Amino acid sequence: MSLNKIISSVQLICEAIASVVNIDVTIVDDQRVRLAGTGRYKDSVGEVVSENAAFSYALREGHGFIIENPGAHQACLNCDCKDKCTEHAEVCCPIHLDGKTIGVIGLIAFKDSQRKALLSNQQNLMAFLDRMADLIASKLAEQESHDAVDMLAKELEVVIDNLDTNLIAVGTDGQLLRTNRRFRKTFGAEIKHVKALLGEEKALLTLSQTENSKNHYHTFQNGLQGVYDVSVIKINRTIRGFILTVKTMEEVMNTLNEVMLDGVATGFEQIIGTSDTLLQAKALAGRVASSQSTVLILGESGTGKELFARAIHSSSSRHGEPFVAVNCAAIPDYLLESELFGYDEGAFTGAKRGGKLGKFQLANRGTLFLDEIGDMPLHLQAKLLRAIQEKVIDRLGGDVSVPVDVRVIAATHANLEEKVLEGSFRQDLYYRLNVIPIVIPPLRNRKEDLLLTADLLTKKWCEQLEKRRMVISEEAKQLLMLHDWPGNVRELENTIEYAVHVCDEDEIKAYHLPKRLQNLALGLENKINLERASEVSQEIRSEALIPLEEAERHLIMLALKQYGDSGEGLEKAAVALGISRATLYRKIKLYSHQL
Repeated sequence: MSLNKIISSVQLICEAIASVVNIDVTIVDDQRVRLAGTGRYKDSVGEVVSENAAFSYALREGHGFIIENPGAHQACLNCDCKDKCTEHAEVCCPIHLDGKTIGVIGLIAFKDSQRKALLSNQQNLMAFLDRMADLIASKLAEQESHDAVDMLAKELEVVIDNLDTNLIAVGTDGQLLRTNRRFRKTFGAEIKHVKALLGEEKALLTLSQTENSKNHYHTFQNGLQGVYDVSVIKINRTIRGFILTVKTMEEVMNTLNEVMLDGVATGFEQIIGTSDTLLQAKALAGRVASSQSTVLILGESGTGKELFARAIHSSSSRHGEPFVAVNCAAIPDYLLESELFGYDEGAFTGAKRGGKLGKFQLANRGTLFLDEIGDMPLHLQAKLLRAIQEKVIDRLGGDVSVPVDVRVIAATHANLEEKVLEGSFRQDLYYRLNVIPIVIPPLRNRKEDLLLTADLLTKKWCEQLEKRRMVISEEAKQLLMLHDWPGNVRELENTIEYAVHVCDEDEIKAYHLPKRLQNLALGLENKINLERASEVSQEIRSEALIPLEEAERHLIMLALKQYGDSGEGLEKAAVALGISRATLYRKIKLYSHQL
């Protein structure tokens, strides 16, 4: 028996699977002929799959499997595309009938986000695909009784009902054909037509769809806000219905939250330093972390303001929710409003279809960090003040205020009090932000933390660059301590990263540091040499006057003794004596018989 006999049903099931799992799906028969496909495989129906492909392996072995790392699985060993595979993950589920494998259902993830979704729900996914395979087999065999078909439908309904998304099937007339339990719980079981969900205008747009579309931002008829995707179901090029997956704003935020929390949380223990001023700042930040009050972090560029903000968030009751950072100085004025508050579809020329979520909505129930708040345009400050005080925002082009639950942490290197007096910063916003000010001291005021931080940064960059462990020499440490570090910890990290890159030894020496630090040392040496020259001059005057040439020869001799006669030594000697290198060469030649 051949699956080719029910090719239209195979394609329909293929599209239904794709609409649920949101991953490219394809189905091949036991002759390796591709009978159905979605996405990238839609145009390759009818082609024969290579006998070395994973599908052939599934046909031979007769069991399902998930390829988490393409190229490393047993099914990939003989694949023709092993060295140029673009897949991120793959699922193969065989179709069995009467003890024989008659085809394979394949799910292929071409994006990392699809791979994560695929691997996060493997048990339910494989169960769902098994049911789909059974459905195809039963269609082909036409031997199962009505009871068996009803049971299979119920099993499928259980799988769909347990999907963590709102799913509805809609007919071409707009009537809801099927809803899952999640949808009925969220929107109610009384919704029978797509108009009752989307409204008249959006419903007509949906029913006129000819292609799949995604991420329509919408305020639904029951007042909930969120996004919905539309997948068109076609049979023999005829539209037979639509699959709508709906996510409320809360569900969107939960998904984004999981992505944002993939990184390692930042705690106060990761803020390195033992100086009194830094410890006082950490103590204050730790005390206010559990409150909901607005925090204003003050400090120079590179002192770690965002690190403090992340530590406050991680220590707060919002630690399981998003932390969203916005640099107000890095975004052009005309884009900052849409970045912060989002916009609805059609808000302006070039607006994305379906609109866009702003940072306030992305940070809902979490923390929004507004860095360089002092550079925020004056016309946006009133809107920000309203968002903080009333906990609602107005999206560009929107006619409904959106409630948000966001804790704001702001930071700046500017003097906001001066900006208030200048009229470039609103006084009421300043007082609203400056509830709990935290001042981070610059690195030059806590030199006792400098070497500790430098050692930790050295270890970090040795690991990241996969180089052997290095230590900082005493000479290099002295140079680090001489510098004022106007760029603070950020400048120090850049310096250490450079040194680790250029150093091929076990110890970072002074000459591994950037030129600006080496020049600092040279300037110090020049000062010392001038003092020594002055002492020599005093000695000469105290004893007796000698010819100028003798004094010059004496100073050149001291310089060569100090720096040596290598190329680098002669360069330093010339700088110390205040003459050019060419002049020094000429003088050495002149006095060569006496030096």
